[in-house]
Amino acid sequence: MKAAYQYRKEGLLIVVSGPSGVGKGTVCSALRKRMPQLVYSVSATTRKPREGEIDGVNYFFKSVPEFKRMIENGELIEWAQYVGNYYGTPRRFVEETLAQGKDVLLEIEVQGAMQVKERCPHGVFIFLVPPSMDELLNRIKGRGTETEETIADRMGAAADELKQICHYDYVVINDEVERACDRLEAIITAEHCRRDRLIMET
Repeated sequence: MKAAYQYRKEGLLIVVSGPSGVGKGTVCSALRKRMPQLVYSVSATTRKPREGEIDGVNYFFKSVPEFKRMIENGELIEWAQYVGNYYGTPRRFVEETLAQGKDVLLEIEVQGAMQVKERCPHGVFIFLVPPSMDELLNRIKGRGTETEETIADRMGAAADELKQICHYDYVVINDEVERACDRLEAIITAEHCRRDRLIMET
């Protein structure tokens, strides 16, 4: 009797992170247009909805007590407090989506990515880097919204975050958005073809 082969149906958890200003949002947005089957992870937050935002689409909007209960009950893969509000990634949404065979894209800061790695070690962790630190500085300055002090803080933080590269599976240089998307798409395709995702039926 001949063997038959197929890949596991579970989706991949794809975590893209990197220093502030490297272009995570731009690259991930372009990747989602190219790969519409990717499911963008919806975060939970305690901040108030802005005009036009929809619960469950843009964010899962929670009260502070609700969010704290989620933390206590282990319902978040990662979480952080930023400018007086809580933000986090709901475990249930991610796990249910992966079980449906859909890939989940999580665009996140380095600190959060390390939390995810502890809880979901089988995820695919991709570090986005700039072509050079000079280019990163130019991109941050190009926003036109940062003070010199803030720029210095961001560059210092970026230098520290770049030391975390060793914890990632892949590194993608964001020298040009479409080229970075090519690399990300290739990584996702390769990960789906890993030996440990192969099922042999006899």
